[in-house]
Amino acid sequence: MDLFMQARERINEIDEEMARLFERRMQAARTIAQYKSENGLPVCDPVREEQILKQNAAQIEDAALRSYYESFLQHCMALSREYQEDLIAKNGELS
Repeated sequence: MDLFMQARERINEIDEEMARLFERRMQAARTIAQYKSENGLPVCDPVREEQILKQNAAQIEDAALRSYYESFLQHCMALSREYQEDLIAKNGELS
């Protein structure tokens, strides 16, 4: 197998793992939505999001990739907010 195909296979494996991690992340977001709903808290917490970005971006060793990772995280957080808002709006699905 040449390097190109090996790289594609590696991406496929990583994508499978990311799908499992995404599901776990969204399950945690569901728990957070429940807590926020019960305690009248807003879905968006800009201070927490900035903290997450700073903390996690620091883990990226390749400086050329850091801004891409920050963008990836921002998108993940936006999806999490959207999911939480949907759950809270439907309220019955939080139980």
